[in-house]
Formats: sequence, C-alpha cells, structure tokens
Amino acid sequence: MTPETLTLLPLWYVAFLLSLTCHEAGHAFAAYRGGDETAYLGGQVSLNPLPHIRREMFGTVVVPLLSFVLYSSQGVSWMLGWASAPYDPYWEDRHPRRAAFMAAAGPLANLALAAVAFAVLKIGLLQGLWLSPEITAIDRLVAPAGPGGELVEGAGRFFSILFSLNLILMAFNLLPVPPLDGASILAGLFPPARRLRDTMRSSPMAALIGLLIAWKLFPLIFSLFRPLFRLL
Repeated sequence: MTPETLTLLPLWYVAFLLSLTCHEAGHAFAAYRGGDETAYLGGQVSLNPLPHIRREMFGTVVVPLLSFVLYSSQGVSWMLGWASAPYDPYWEDRHPRRAAFMAAAGPLANLALAAVAFAVLKIGLLQGLWLSPEITAIDRLVAPAGPGGELVEGAGRFFSILFSLNLILMAFNLLPVPPLDGASILAGLFPPARRLRDTMRSSPMAALIGLLIAWKLFPLIFSLFRPLFRLL
C-alpha cells in the first residue's frame, strides 16, 4: 500500500464498522420492539461495536482489513465484511409483518447514516470547506478548498466514504434475493415469497446463486442514486 492509501485505512475501517454496527443494531432494536428479545439479550441493541465484533470477529475485523489490503493492491480503496443479529425463528413464524420490519430496519439505519453524511458534506461544500472534484474514487468526493489542514481533509473523506458506503449497503441489502434483507421483507409481507426464501435459505448453493444474482443486478440498482451525487 502507498502511504496515502495507508492513511485512508483508519477512515475506511471506522466508517465501515459504524455502518455495520448501526445496520445490525437496527435489526436488533426492531426485533426487540416487536417482541423478540434474542438480540437484546445478546447485547446487540447497542451502538457499541464490541457485541457485534464478538459475534462476527471474522466478518467485522479480519475480512474488512484483508479486503482493503487486497483491493489497494489493485489501486482501489474498498472494504468488504459482514455482521449478524440473532432472532427467534418461532417469533418470525408468529409475527411475519414484525419480522419484515425487523429486516427493513437495517437498510433504514444505513439510509439514516447516508442522510447525515450527505447533510454534513453539503453544508461543508456550501461553507467552502471543500470543493467538488471529478468523482474518480469513492473516498474522494470532496477535496479541501483551502487552508484547513489534514483534519478538514480527513473529515471530508470520512463523510464521503460514509455517504457512499451506506448508500451501497442499503441498496444491496434491499435486493429481494436470499439471503439479503430484501428477501426477508418480502417474505414477511407475502407468504409465497416466504416459502421461496426458506427453500433457498436452506440450500447453501441456492443462497450462493442468490448472492451472485444480486451482485450482477447491483450496478443497475446503484445507478439510480447517481442524481444524489450530482445534487451533492
């Protein structure tokens, strides 16, 4: 990694961990409010990342850092990983609509984070803290407009990462393909969709195929957010 890329690593990891934590805490809080205390008893109705890290150490620490290094070797700043919140499947059977809201709560948390980051970036741009360069990298949506030091530049890059990353997490997770949240939302609202989701979720190969389909569809879905970047 170049020295510049190395300085981006803590910004990326903090933004990534915050995004995952809020996503899973959203699932856990919605389940708790709906009557399922499984995640609450596991300490995951919390914005403290430690309970989420303890549950998925590999997906929240090892894979994100390793993927950042691997992508950086290709000249790209990016990070992959995952987390999870437990729930009671019997509760889901009894309250499918509450379970659908639980599934939607994670992407909604990402939407909230993206909205906060958008507001901060827009205010900073209007106040002259940053300038809008050509969008050539996801972590360079803003550049320092003048004297302000590394702190101002770092803040701009952090909120740029947070904005883009949470748009991506929200859009990707809303795709109606098991094992993503969009499939669970449909399953809670439409019984036939639930039978299809359960069939696919019980087969690792079917779940893998679902993820591959989502991966292929995602660029088309994310292109719908391009007006937001122009608005910013």
